[in-house]
Amino acid sequence: MVGKRAFVGRQQDLGRLRRHLDAVVNDGAGRLLSVRGRRQAGKSRLVTEFADRSGLPQLFFTASRLASCQEELARLAQAARHSTLPGAHLFDGITLADWHGALRQVASALPAGPAIVVFDEFPWLTEASPSLEGALQVAWDGVFESTPVLMILIGSDLAMMEALTSYNRPLFGRAKECVVDPFTVADTAAMIGVDDCSVAVDAQLVTGGYPRLCLEWRGAPDVMSFLRMQLTDENSDLVVIGRTVLAAEFPTEIQARHVLGAIGAGDRTNKAISTRAGLQAAPLARSLHLLREAKRVVAADLPVSTRPAREPRYRVADSYLRFWLRFIEPALPDISRGRWDLALARMRDSWLDYRGRAVEPLMRASLERLATSDPRLAGASVVGGYWTRSGTAEVDLVGVDQWPGATRVSVVGSIKWRDHSPFDQRDLSDLVAHRAEVPGGHDATLVAVSRSGCMARDLAAVYGPEDLVSAWSDRT
Repeated sequence: MVGKRAFVGRQQDLGRLRRHLDAVVNDGAGRLLSVRGRRQAGKSRLVTEFADRSGLPQLFFTASRLASCQEELARLAQAARHSTLPGAHLFDGITLADWHGALRQVASALPAGPAIVVFDEFPWLTEASPSLEGALQVAWDGVFESTPVLMILIGSDLAMMEALTSYNRPLFGRAKECVVDPFTVADTAAMIGVDDCSVAVDAQLVTGGYPRLCLEWRGAPDVMSFLRMQLTDENSDLVVIGRTVLAAEFPTEIQARHVLGAIGAGDRTNKAISTRAGLQAAPLARSLHLLREAKRVVAADLPVSTRPAREPRYRVADSYLRFWLRFIEPALPDISRGRWDLALARMRDSWLDYRGRAVEPLMRASLERLATSDPRLAGASVVGGYWTRSGTAEVDLVGVDQWPGATRVSVVGSIKWRDHSPFDQRDLSDLVAHRAEVPGGHDATLVAVSRSGCMARDLAAVYGPEDLVSAWSDRT
């Protein structure tokens, strides 16, 4: 018999959930918790583990995409019958007519003491039943709020889950919020069991910190070994998760999916994306708005300096999806016919160039964290990049006091994430020249981020793989 996968890490997230449950136990009152995070970030697994560890009676219901309201109610009744709630038998042989009645029935099945009720894929439930939010408000105010129950609503539609608790929505003022992120690079290093932090960074760029993908690392000594293991199986998690995520996020938005594909292929400006996707300005703007604001799968970067900027560069926000769109999706025909070797060869040929660009957001976020305690990064509350409109100069790292509205550039730096070549004097000369192009950066501190050390002098600081992974270690 195959058991469930071992649960690793997530101690901070488990602690947060435990504190919410402690409040229920201590106060004897209900608590409504909205849990959101990217698809495949591990939300459902986390909540399942938490509920099981609690030892309390529980009902865990997962919605189904595109199911009707009546189908969902029938499935809820079935889940409740097989739950560990003391009143599970109350669902025997009944047909739930609507959500008002269903929630009353759930309340009747609860024990006198603490319990946990979970609705997973909550956005799908509200899609099938727009009246659910209102019904839940009525049930919460009338019954659940005065009952010792921790009710957890889980969703991957980030915009919808954020809006769930906003003003003028039925659950406003009633729900607490909890965000579950993918693993950080420090979490990933611990999960895959590597001591080499440069390998951990590579793993983060490929797995995105998705727990399922990290579990599949299985002792691979480097990223190419991992890719080889995964590509030999067309049904491996590395291959399949990308298709699953995109099918769930974009069931009908064909134009937006084309735009995402263009960005994943490396097009970053409006003009380049428009050309590849074959869209005019208006439909392109609509698709970008959907990708950025509703789906949150695309990020828009602006050149950071003391001068306002308007022309963004776009990138896939999730590093796994970025890798999948760039390498896996185009290789699906080869992988499916058993020619994974061709796919791996293309990845090997392009990996260094791809990694050099893909690592930048992670490096910037890492330096922002280090800046809170490293005096060499003093004043760098926000770390971004800078580029000229003509593209003649580009600076990897620009640390400013605030963004938008920066008044001071405190740090300017360069990233050289090469396997065997250290940051050298020539790299420093280029950095000094490009610093002069950054508005407000003429006297900024110079720093470098290097995978392979540094031979240059006159830098305020040099950060390597160990420094960057340690920036996230307080979350493990």
